[in-house]
Amino acid sequence: MQTLKRYKWTWISIIIILIFAAYLTISSLGLGKDKLPVISQVQDFSLENVDKTTVTLDDTKGKVRLFYFFFTSCPDVCPVTTFMLSQTQKKLMDDGTFGKDVEFVSISFDPEVDTVEKIKAFGDKFKVDYNGWYFLRGDKQKVWDLAEKSFKTMIIGDKEGNFSHSNLIALVDRNNQVRNLYNANDPEEVSVDMLVKDIKELAKE
Repeated sequence: MQTLKRYKWTWISIIIILIFAAYLTISSLGLGKDKLPVISQVQDFSLENVDKTTVTLDDTKGKVRLFYFFFTSCPDVCPVTTFMLSQTQKKLMDDGTFGKDVEFVSISFDPEVDTVEKIKAFGDKFKVDYNGWYFLRGDKQKVWDLAEKSFKTMIIGDKEGNFSHSNLIALVDRNNQVRNLYNANDPEEVSVDMLVKDIKELAKE
């Protein structure tokens, strides 16, 4: 009887060990984790880059991307958010993924004021690496439509050239799907480390 009990507990122990080993394997592979949901599909665009070349959505496809809409004369949130993105760029450059597996796309929604030269000067302030970071401009209505339909970013302007806009950073996967929208005004919702972590997780898919 004692022998049967001993064998019973031996098998139970083996089963527990196997279950634990399976759990560790699944965790190491990232299986079982909740994937970021698909929020929307990015619609195609054709915009002018700071080097005056034309950039389309297909030119950025195949990489994980962060999209951000801004205007250079923004007095508050745009410079702060662009600085956050520049710090994210630095971390990704340090590990060799920026420009290779990851790109950033900043799009001006004030093309009447934001010339290529002004946008370039704005980017230079933040030590932007233009090999992996597009700064784009184009037809105002098309940009505003892109912001709203693909990225849930609302923009309101007045006759004096003042703007109010959703200050969102969009995380886009290799297949042009928006997978997360971060409220850049909320430090509890987004940080440099959080962006880097989510980008790397998405790059594994």
